[in-house]
Amino acid sequence: MLKDFLKSKFNEDALRESGLFSWKVGEQKAGEQEAETAKPTLANMYSKFRNRIQFPIASENGKVIAFTGRTLATDEKAGPKYLNSPETAIYSKSRVLFNLNLAKDAIRKLGYAILVEGQMDCISVYAAGLHNVIASSGTAFTEVQAKLLGRFTKNVVVNFDPDTAGAAATERTLGLLVEEDFQIKVLTLEAGFDPDLFLRRKGKPAYEEALRGSQKYFDYLIERARTQFPVRSAEGKVKALNYLLPHIQRVPSRIVRDELAQEIAHRVGIDSGILRQELRHAAGARTSAAVKAAPEGQITPAEHILIRALASASEMPATALQVSSREGSDEPFDPARQAQFTLRQFVLHNERLHEGVAAESLLQALLDAGPESGHPMDLPLSESDRKLLASVLMNEQEDLTPELLEGAVKALRRTWIRRRLEQVQREMVEASRLGDSARVAELGTEKVRLKRGLNTLPSSGAA
Repeated sequence: MLKDFLKSKFNEDALRESGLFSWKVGEQKAGEQEAETAKPTLANMYSKFRNRIQFPIASENGKVIAFTGRTLATDEKAGPKYLNSPETAIYSKSRVLFNLNLAKDAIRKLGYAILVEGQMDCISVYAAGLHNVIASSGTAFTEVQAKLLGRFTKNVVVNFDPDTAGAAATERTLGLLVEEDFQIKVLTLEAGFDPDLFLRRKGKPAYEEALRGSQKYFDYLIERARTQFPVRSAEGKVKALNYLLPHIQRVPSRIVRDELAQEIAHRVGIDSGILRQELRHAAGARTSAAVKAAPEGQITPAEHILIRALASASEMPATALQVSSREGSDEPFDPARQAQFTLRQFVLHNERLHEGVAAESLLQALLDAGPESGHPMDLPLSESDRKLLASVLMNEQEDLTPELLEGAVKALRRTWIRRRLEQVQREMVEASRLGDSARVAELGTEKVRLKRGLNTLPSSGAA
């Protein structure tokens, strides 16, 4: 009937290209062209959307340009549940928003749009009286669709299905909308409910209440990050940060990115400077950054504490350290001198206790920078030192206290004395071989002093 009705108004080529018909091609005979390339004729064309309920898809101006057909049958021959018009000269699914022609006036009036995933969801929300609703027609949201919506509003509430596939689609859509500078909220319904079912079961007032409780974009993402990657451990913080980084990178405004970095750092429990540095690093490399936690076995607990102390000068009390000399004997300090000599000047700058340890290059970089150089993640560090610093700052298990710092200093001093003892022993062997008795005696005196100093240093868990 459809073919008979239309053939008097349009020629055969137009009917073939309309997307309204399918056709069967007869069996290929010898010498004939391939069946799939054979040109269909009007005689073997039939309605593509037979036995289906039709959802007309209109352009923003209200012209019907395509259809989605949902099957009314349940048998094996019914075909797919939903069947869509193919791409045609007048229809490209990536360029159309379902219901925009009916919703655009309400969107302008209310100042925001509700974006749902499917046509039935859109129809149900619209029928409930919320006329500012549109749908992406079951396809992945595209940049063209984002720009189209942006002509009518820059505020949108995204309400996709809360299942795993829906959550992934939500994140892809959010990313595109962020790049187009939209102000976004996310409406997440109870598990098992899409907008259509929610409205039929719970009614319009319940949906409106859920709409008012929509989350801000990054609140939604942070909550997902915290759910997927518990942030009680350094590993969880790294995974949460790597999950969030690509989303933050898409924010066009640097000011907004910095504000988000502060908020995310607070919620995830990391240093905001790490996040800002990773964003800058990713922007420079034109790739998504990835923070990798350095293996804890690379550095000792004492090095871990001293890195924290140098990186967090404001946390380190100026009068914290009753440090002893390199050989282990305590030296008296009056309060004025204690205030003057901090870990930075006394232990590392003067005694060079960090030389030879695994974290030497990072400790030296922090030492050279000084407390007035800004956030340590902004320093020109090597890639390995930058990742080590990020790992240390994200794994702050306890507060920096005078006792903790003193223990770390003594552990570092023990390590230095042991290394020096080994070196003295080697030099004594060489001096003896050369017959230099004066040098042997000098080294012997130093060896005794070093051993005495080592014996005066108590054991420490920071070794």
